[in-house]
Amino acid sequence: MGCVLEVDVDGEELFLVDKEVLAPFCGRIKNLAAGGEGVVGAAAPTRGSQRVVLRGFPGGAEAFELVARFCYTGGGGVAVTASNACALRCAAEFMDMVASSAAAAEVSTPPSLVRMTEKALEEMPQWPWQSVVDSVKQCQRLLPLGDSTGVFDRVVGALVSHMAVAPGDATPTSSSPESSAFRFSCDTKSSCLSTRCTSRTWWFEDLVVVLSPGMVERVARALLAKGTDQGVVSRFLFYYLKCRVAGASADDKKAMLEAVIAVMADLDRSSVSCKGLFGVLRISSLLKLATSCHDSLVAMIGRKLDHATLDNLLVPAPAGTTSSLYDVTLVLRFLDAFLHAGGERGEPPRLKKVGKLIDLYLAEVAPDPSLRPAKFVELATALPAAARDCHDALYRAIDVYFQVHTRLTDEEKMRICKGINYEELSPECCKHLARNAGFPTRAALQALASQHTVLKSLLRGGGPDQQQLKPVSSSPPPATAKQRSSKEQDDLGGGGVVLYARRLDLSLESQNLRSLLDGMHWRVMELEKVCSRMKTQMSKIKAARRGAAGAGGRRATSRSLPRMCF
Repeated sequence: MGCVLEVDVDGEELFLVDKEVLAPFCGRIKNLAAGGEGVVGAAAPTRGSQRVVLRGFPGGAEAFELVARFCYTGGGGVAVTASNACALRCAAEFMDMVASSAAAAEVSTPPSLVRMTEKALEEMPQWPWQSVVDSVKQCQRLLPLGDSTGVFDRVVGALVSHMAVAPGDATPTSSSPESSAFRFSCDTKSSCLSTRCTSRTWWFEDLVVVLSPGMVERVARALLAKGTDQGVVSRFLFYYLKCRVAGASADDKKAMLEAVIAVMADLDRSSVSCKGLFGVLRISSLLKLATSCHDSLVAMIGRKLDHATLDNLLVPAPAGTTSSLYDVTLVLRFLDAFLHAGGERGEPPRLKKVGKLIDLYLAEVAPDPSLRPAKFVELATALPAAARDCHDALYRAIDVYFQVHTRLTDEEKMRICKGINYEELSPECCKHLARNAGFPTRAALQALASQHTVLKSLLRGGGPDQQQLKPVSSSPPPATAKQRSSKEQDDLGGGGVVLYARRLDLSLESQNLRSLLDGMHWRVMELEKVCSRMKTQMSKIKAARRGAAGAGGRRATSRSLPRMCF
């Protein structure tokens, strides 16, 4: 044997090779031995022996043994197969076997390990599915050479080719992104998807088994780049978490969640399950995710808030905080994300669904004695007026909050009432508010005044569907009670209801004030009855006019107009 090299492959195994045999095929060995790079010292007793350490060798000792065999046999003793092609391609790159040396060039058409492995990789889409999956598993240990050599891209391309073909005679079925992504059962290694296996998801379980937390993001992004449906990739990521997160360490859980969130943040809103996102949120509550990652999760949930349920929003407040029982700040962030994503300017049904959801949430958190008024105000006023057709639920939640928080001042109560549009309250709620001692007097007056505006429009002939109601400001009125009463009297044409309001003196004792408000309440009921009768009469008059117009035709119409109009 010529110059003996001791090649230490990552401390796994020590190989004794002839430098003169390897150097013509391996530029790295030639350079290391000639220049001293990587030479640790002469450890062997044989004269001229050198030791070379190869750190991070792709494929480990097994792959190096195949490389050495290739060199010793001139390329004839190594079979490139589906099980070793990826590792050998990266090993050839690592050993600088791209070009043949001058010594090897003396042989006509010298064999090239790079060419041999490239040819095998080109046929990867025709490999058996399990061989492709094994190659995916190998790629996790071949980075970064797996990227620079194109091995990773080839593997993903082969995956996509196989995914496009349903196994057996599976019948394609619809795959809604809102399907319960977290209801997959992963208790056994038998087919987790036995009842949900479709032509687009049959491959989930095989990849879940082989992908590490660090690799799942890379594979998911690569699948998307190859044109895989976003909804399918989203379901796969949820399925991956469901199957792998239970027995994982805290660090692995964190890595999985951050990888999954990073991919989902770039998907279309319709591709991601709202229920699945809240499942991710529950898992992450015990982990300290990166701030940017948590913000992305909050933004995704906010964009899907119209698909959430009340149970989804009842997230306990973080440990160590005493501000409230539930995490109201988190819900406010959801709302902010929803509105900034176009929820206010987009489809009205989405906004109204969120309005109903927040009203339910307000009713749930209102009895919490530790919920600060400022936070409740922020929650009650977060949505625009268009989010609610009726403000009864909001009023009831505020009423409960006032009953629990008995030490609030009138100013604090008025700030909380800012979210109420009194014209959108039902007559029953307005009556209740007028007799409700827990509400400030100004709120009761504003509620009654708003109802008077509605009644005034009805008395003038405009139906509820025809009138354009303007929101009544619920901030403290700048004018005095006397000035406001005078203006209301002018607006209503001297109606009897305003005469009650004009006589009110805010300095009266509470008992006297409530009795006056009760009187107003009964007057409102009388006006409602009058209004109802007038609407009936107007309907009859309009019907009679339409009949007359039909009988008289154009002639009757012309006679009904004044001459000055021609």
